[in-house]
Amino acid sequence: MRVVVTGATGYLGGRLCAALAAAGHAVRAFARRSSDASGLPASVELAYGDVTDEGSLATAFDGCDAVFHVAAAVEPWLPDPSVFTTRHQEKTFCSEYEKSKVLADRIALQAAAEGVPITILYPGVIYGPGKLTTGNIVSRILIERFNWRLPGYIGDGYDRESFCHVDDIVNGHIAAMEKGRPGERYLLTGENLSFKQIFDMAANITNTKAPLFHVPLWLIEIYGWISVFISHITGNLPLISYPTVRVLRHQWAYSCDKAKRELGYSPRNLTEGLSEMLLWLKDEKLIKF
Repeated sequence: MRVVVTGATGYLGGRLCAALAAAGHAVRAFARRSSDASGLPASVELAYGDVTDEGSLATAFDGCDAVFHVAAAVEPWLPDPSVFTTRHQEKTFCSEYEKSKVLADRIALQAAAEGVPITILYPGVIYGPGKLTTGNIVSRILIERFNWRLPGYIGDGYDRESFCHVDDIVNGHIAAMEKGRPGERYLLTGENLSFKQIFDMAANITNTKAPLFHVPLWLIEIYGWISVFISHITGNLPLISYPTVRVLRHQWAYSCDKAKRELGYSPRNLTEGLSEMLLWLKDEKLIKF
């Protein structure tokens, strides 16, 4: 099949392009001219444009059998919140990113109801080797942890996230193209754990000491507000912003049974996935153990 991938130079998009090309598909990568496409396979065709420009999208999609839309502004906070709704087009949300996803979901479901063959996928918190973008937040947090810039646990361990390996998400996307039902929604998630448990697992895997204390969320939120203030001055996006803390105050546990049943989705266990990621971080000289 001839397929196009938006967000092709990002953390998920780049690995999706590589997997599709390896499976024999003709892949067209849609990216901005300012993006670094050097990591894409040589067989991948590049189409330059922007997801906010309908003309460049129409040109990129021409002649393609399927579109993987994985482009996103994944940061919990940006100086200009209109970026979120520009890219994705009652209730309280933890972040503008979350709100943008709800709006995009409504648009996609309406299009599906009108006969557009759309299958919607919801990944959990993605982890694994690859580009250290905001989407690879687990790697970035563990880098801070192992370099002692984050000396304690994040919060009290009440939070729950559904962690899923990036390559399992990639396989889930390809399976959705081959087996997914139009108009259906699938959760591509994994084990439901807290970041405290992630820290403990990482310590056990690397035979290092676990943190001895908890950093309360109220203190991290103050740090997040200060980071945002500094970001306005420097122009550099913060690792942790106050919307991130809002997310950590909730539980986001999900079941991927439907995806397992209908798509053959098979997420690896977290011990296996974290072991691979930690060794990759060590090989990249980003952490030591």
